[in-house]
Amino acid sequence: MKKITIAIDGFSSSGKSTMAKQLARKIGYVYVDSGAMYRATTLYAIRNGMTSKERGVDTAALVAALPDIHISFIITPEETQHTLLNGEDVEKEIRGMEVSGWVSPVAVIPEVRHYLVKLQQQYGKDKGIVMDGRDIGTTVFPDAEMKVFVQASPEVRARRRYDELIEKGTPSDYEAVLANIKERDHIDTTRKESPLRKADDAFELDNDRLTREQQMDVLIKLFEEKTRG
Repeated sequence: MKKITIAIDGFSSSGKSTMAKQLARKIGYVYVDSGAMYRATTLYAIRNGMTSKERGVDTAALVAALPDIHISFIITPEETQHTLLNGEDVEKEIRGMEVSGWVSPVAVIPEVRHYLVKLQQQYGKDKGIVMDGRDIGTTVFPDAEMKVFVQASPEVRARRRYDELIEKGTPSDYEAVLANIKERDHIDTTRKESPLRKADDAFELDNDRLTREQQMDVLIKLFEEKTRG
């Protein structure tokens, strides 16, 4: 069976990362969480005083620091993937609300996107990869053989995100999570650099009412169609 590149794009908290991980595990492909790369970069900016409510993101300082930001992934003994920032496991920190509040303003910076897109393309040069994000099928891998665009209503996505934070022991407020998701949707879809949009040849998957098992059935069927022959 030939190896292909699988690009899964979608809105914040639409479940794309969960399904991408599950799909990669099921078909034996490498999984790369592009969103975690932007979150790790955002965490670096926060830790180094490059964000403030008064001035926003210090773009010049962050762009100058990009060569010092090294992002990689490890598989833990529990067989889950964690993100490393300069060798430090920051998986828990990058999923918090502070990073969520700053990740979209950081992600709109063209130099940040160019830097991370190059890294992402290096990961996928040998195919056999599943990558999720917001511009994978349009910018990172426009020639990907399998493209999926995931969406769900803001309310459903906010509830999923809220439940996830509570499960991890992170104090959260549903209305604040919903407001954050709507703000990120606006920023992601209106930014000038690689805005979030459905690629013309992407399969649209609305998972408002689908179980994880149903989603996986759809993806496996699509994968088998793309790799047949």
